[in-house]
Amino acid sequence: MSPSNSSQAPPKGTPGPFDGPQWPYQAPRSTYVGVAVLMGTVVTCASVVNGLVIVVSIRYKKLRSPLNYILVNLALADLLVTLCGSSVSLSNNIHGFFVTKLLLDRSPSSSPPGIVGLWSLAILALERYVVVCRPRGDFRFQRRHAVWGCAFTWGWALLWSTPPLLGWSSYVPEGLRTSCGPNWYTGGSNNNSYILSLFVSCFVLPLSLILFSYTNLLLTLRAAAAQQKEADTTQQAEREVTRMVIVMVMAFLLCWLPYSTFALVVATHKGIVIQPVLASLPSYFSKTATVYNPIIYVFMNKQVRKPLANENGFTGAS
Repeated sequence: MSPSNSSQAPPKGTPGPFDGPQWPYQAPRSTYVGVAVLMGTVVTCASVVNGLVIVVSIRYKKLRSPLNYILVNLALADLLVTLCGSSVSLSNNIHGFFVTKLLLDRSPSSSPPGIVGLWSLAILALERYVVVCRPRGDFRFQRRHAVWGCAFTWGWALLWSTPPLLGWSSYVPEGLRTSCGPNWYTGGSNNNSYILSLFVSCFVLPLSLILFSYTNLLLTLRAAAAQQKEADTTQQAEREVTRMVIVMVMAFLLCWLPYSTFALVVATHKGIVIQPVLASLPSYFSKTATVYNPIIYVFMNKQVRKPLANENGFTGAS
């Protein structure tokens, strides 16, 4: 893939994204150092928390219920994004350019697990809706349903991350030219059609599913609480779930709305000029989800907190 296809035209005399440091052409060196510090923090924290989720789930049999499969799937996807994406961004920002061309020529290796993580949140919401609201009567959520949900996230991710490798749009250096992403910038029907399709399939659809599932979940719990007005536990459960749902939806929007909005605006406004730092922010900001996803969806789960609170972290495993 040619570096000449990358984002906005860089200042005259700027080295190629594989040839040498991009400072001070794209931004001051301090900016790259700041991004490197951010990515270093993300890599460290995300590796620890997602690694803990996976290890604890393996060691504790009671955590290996079908409803927890998607949580492990989310942790695995976030860990892969950290190892294949954030760590590469960390190295690139330390050096100020792409250390190896292979990472660009073969597309961002973090793209599929990034989509997996995003869709895992939607599948998680749908599974909770099916189990709590029981729209199909006596339907029983089983292991095979959980496996299908996880398999869908990976299949969908491969479906939408592969086209740029086959000629429908492309992957290019973006922003500070130390990260790689879909070609939002060049314009044309080939690029714009992919960006719009990606926006719908990997943002609008999962967000709609999340809103639908959690809205119905809250309505069901509210109806149950209304029938048991004297039951403090029911009222308390409704309040806790309501707070959790609000946090989940806000976290999803906080992570993906800036990135999706940026991509859509750039793709649909030909000739728009965006500063490299501003162009990089949504991408790097979305990577922070690998840290707070497990905190929100796993560590706030009482069932998971107890094993984590055991002495040395893993004593008493069963």
